[in-house]
Amino acid sequence: MISSNELQLYTNFEELANDVLQMASEFMKDKLIFLSAITQTQQLILKVLDNNSGSRITEGMELDIQGTVCQRIDFDNRMPLIYEDMSKESCLDDVRNVILDANVNSYVGVPIVQENGEVFGTLCAVHSLASTFDPKSVRMLQRISKMFSYYLALEQMAFRDALTGLYNRQYLSKHFSAEPSTSGAIFFLDLDGFKKVNDLYGHDKGDFVLKEASHRINSYVTKHNGFAVRLGGDEFIITVPEVMDSALLSTYAEEIISRLSAWEFPIKECDLSASIGIVTCHPEDRQDLNALLKKADQALYQAKAAGKRAYRFY
Repeated sequence: MISSNELQLYTNFEELANDVLQMASEFMKDKLIFLSAITQTQQLILKVLDNNSGSRITEGMELDIQGTVCQRIDFDNRMPLIYEDMSKESCLDDVRNVILDANVNSYVGVPIVQENGEVFGTLCAVHSLASTFDPKSVRMLQRISKMFSYYLALEQMAFRDALTGLYNRQYLSKHFSAEPSTSGAIFFLDLDGFKKVNDLYGHDKGDFVLKEASHRINSYVTKHNGFAVRLGGDEFIITVPEVMDSALLSTYAEEIISRLSAWEFPIKECDLSASIGIVTCHPEDRQDLNALLKKADQALYQAKAAGKRAYRFY
């Protein structure tokens, strides 16, 4: 899922988002059109174009995803969701208060899903009154959302590692430039025993390990509002924002090492695990990313010298 920080770095995102809404409004002339991003926990309303619909949806709204109508869209099959008179839908009773607060009674939402299956969000049209949605207009809304997903894919090529889907060093640099006032920590991680995997089982198995390790890292760090970067090879950077407490950072490091030390046969025979170097940073430190990475790398060297499955603070 794309973060709001990532969207800020995309070229012409604001202009294209506005164009998407304008195109959609050509087929949904009296509706409020909105573009949203969805995470596991929230729906963020990114852009709104209101054609006097009477609905109360505004840019910047953040909603609990479980309380939204959009979370009912069939993202797996990329199918639209349509309610022409929501007041008559008993299946919406659990989100009735949200619907009333937004003053919405008719709704069509189409998913925005990228080619790799990653969910971005939704493109929706709503009105305060019951409405009939022309099937041709709904299909056009689907085409517009598909076009928007192509744009997202092109932008991601600049900021994502092609093999693992994690962020790359370019994104890390831009993030630190764009967020100079944030404190936290950086983990510099590499995989112990990874060379043995390549030597014994070949690069295809090595690529599998890198992708699986990336998935395990990312699934953990996103729960803690951080993000992961693949620098290259088996080297990764993990950011942990707003956490400076060494005891808590130690807990994070131990959990990540545990996740990267459990492998099935035959990889198990390579004794694959991870070592981590940790450096904390204040806002004044973030001006020099290379210096921070050098410190984290030095701590990683100390961790590897201490043996596998270890972490050290700079």
